[in-house]
Amino acid sequence: MPKTDFPPKEGLFPVPVVLVSSIDKVTQAANIITIAWCGVVCSAPAMLSVSIRPSRHSHRLIKETGDFVINIPTGTMLKEVDLCGIRSGRDIDKFKACSFTAEPSSKVLSPMIKECPVNIECALKNIISLGAHDMFIGEVQLIHVDNNILVPKDGIDYAKASPIVFNQGEYWSLGKRIGHYGFSAR
Repeated sequence: MPKTDFPPKEGLFPVPVVLVSSIDKVTQAANIITIAWCGVVCSAPAMLSVSIRPSRHSHRLIKETGDFVINIPTGTMLKEVDLCGIRSGRDIDKFKACSFTAEPSSKVLSPMIKECPVNIECALKNIISLGAHDMFIGEVQLIHVDNNILVPKDGIDYAKASPIVFNQGEYWSLGKRIGHYGFSAR
C-alpha cells in the first residue's frame, strides 16, 4: 500500500495522559500539570519520564523539590484534565478549580491527587534538556492503587480504571484487551 511522507513531528500515538502533581518548597502551594509526554524508561529500577517545557510552572517546582507524583486520571475527569493542561498554576489553584483533594504522599513531598485511582510517587533522578522540552526522569518510590480497581491475577483492571490517552491532539479512551504479553508463543 502506498504511504505519504510527513516532516518530523511527534508521530507516536496514542500516549498516556497523566496528571503530574508537584509542590512549591517555599509556599507549599501544590500544583498539577497535564502531561501526555510520559513513559517508562527503565524497569529495574523502575523509572518513568515526563517531558515539560521549561516555561511551565511545574518545571521549576519539580526541579526545586526533586520529586513529583504521576497520577492516572479516569475518563470521568476529562474536563479537569484538560483544564490542568491549558491553565497555569501561576494564575490559579488547580486543586481548588478542579475540586481535587491533595493527599500527602508517603515517600515524596509532592502530594497525590486522591480522586485518581493510581498515584506513582517519583524521586527525580535526572533532567535531560532535549529542545522544546526537558525530560524529568523519576525513580518510582511507591505506587498507590484504589482497591476497587484491583483484580487478583492482573493487578489493575484497566476497564475500571478507565485511563485516557492522547491521540494527535484528541483525548481518547482505551478499548478492550486484545491479548497479553507472550500470548503468541502458546
